[in-house]
Amino acid sequence: MCRVLHRLAVVASIAAAALGLPGRSTAEPWPQRPVRLIVPIGAGVGSDIAARQFAERLAEIWKQPVVVENRPGAETLIGTVAFVNLHDDHTLLYSAAAPISLFPYVHEKLPYDPARDLVPIAQATDTFVMLAATQGLNVGSLSELVGFARAHPGTLNWASGGGALTYVLAGFAQSAGLDMLPVAYREQGRALQDLSAGRLHLMITVLATLQAQVAAGNVRLLAVVNKQRAPAAPGVPTVREAGFPEIEFDGMWGFFGPRGMSTELRDRIAADIATAAATPALAARLTAIGQIVHAGTAAEFAAAIEAQRAKVAAIVKITGINPMH
Repeated sequence: MCRVLHRLAVVASIAAAALGLPGRSTAEPWPQRPVRLIVPIGAGVGSDIAARQFAERLAEIWKQPVVVENRPGAETLIGTVAFVNLHDDHTLLYSAAAPISLFPYVHEKLPYDPARDLVPIAQATDTFVMLAATQGLNVGSLSELVGFARAHPGTLNWASGGGALTYVLAGFAQSAGLDMLPVAYREQGRALQDLSAGRLHLMITVLATLQAQVAAGNVRLLAVVNKQRAPAAPGVPTVREAGFPEIEFDGMWGFFGPRGMSTELRDRIAADIATAAATPALAARLTAIGQIVHAGTAAEFAAAIEAQRAKVAAIVKITGINPMH
């Protein structure tokens, strides 16, 4: 009798798989051991803080430790590759959308497949991005900046916080007919020092990086690059409100799973992320550092990444930027 029941169970499992129905494995609890969360930036910065806030709350939900592991370098590429190479169903990646939306256009070759090796699970936050000017430039709005730049071609210089932001501002300058000089920095801290001292005129970067210098009166915020205003800087208009929607770009950060992650598990984790995001203390902590929680479904996250990918493709085409080797 036991042998017959076993055979019936096997047949049922095979039939369920053939029909695309949930198999027995989907009912197994997850996680069954500690979860590793790879964050491809250094410790202590805004998105790392967000990752650790989510890790604490997910650990409570999952009843397992969630260990944050920083793998910074190469504008998040090093951490992304480390995650892909692990092939571990108990390791997640907390990252911006750049490994899918940006890197295929600015790297000639990638050591991973963006379409298959990174499974979007859920967005977690929007990081607010600002266009800021040194106080001495004496421009108070984005339209004033554009007017000044057109009247003084080749006079202004600018830098970015890296990643897609470089291409966003380069594309905007070219489409608006602004002759401004981009300046490359190895360290964002040095760029911020030069911006505060007036040696650098403009910078596009996350709000958290700029807050101290804004408070000191050295830097002026001209516009929010995101779709909505930042709660931590409510008086600063969005670029769309300022009349320049073409520069609009959201700083999405979220969770990714490894290749082959089941739809059922992906959706289960997305639901847990939404539960964690609903914690008032988490929302308050992120608002203070220039972010907001923005949890949703896997489908919504994938669609937002695709929209960003299309925008990056258009920017790269406009600027004619060649892939990096």
